[in-house]
Amino acid sequence: MSEARTPAQIEADIARRRSELAVTLDEIGVRMHPATIMGDAKAKVAAKVDHTAGRACATAHRLVADVKARFTTEEGAPRLERIVPVAMVAVGVIGLIAVSSRKHEA
Repeated sequence: MSEARTPAQIEADIARRRSELAVTLDEIGVRMHPATIMGDAKAKVAAKVDHTAGRACATAHRLVADVKARFTTEEGAPRLERIVPVAMVAVGVIGLIAVSSRKHEA
C-alpha cells in the first residue's frame, strides 16, 4: 500500500510543479518571441546560402581546373596546338563585333 502524503508534502509537490511549469513557460516564451524566430530563420537562410556558395565555388574550381588541363600539359607548359585556334576564333568574334558596331553607328 502507498503511504498517505502529508499536507506539507502535497504543498511541496505543488510548489515544485509550479516552478517546473514556470521554467517551461519561460522557454516557450523565448522560443516563440519574434526576435528568436527571425534569428532562427536568418541562421537557416545564411547556412543555405553558405552551402550553395560553397557548392558553386567547388564547381567553378573544377571547371577552371578542367579548362587549364585542356590548355596546358601536365608540366604546366602551354599547348599551342589548342591555344592558337581558340585565340584566332576569339579575335574573329571580336572583329565581327567591332565591324557590326561600326555599321550601327554609321
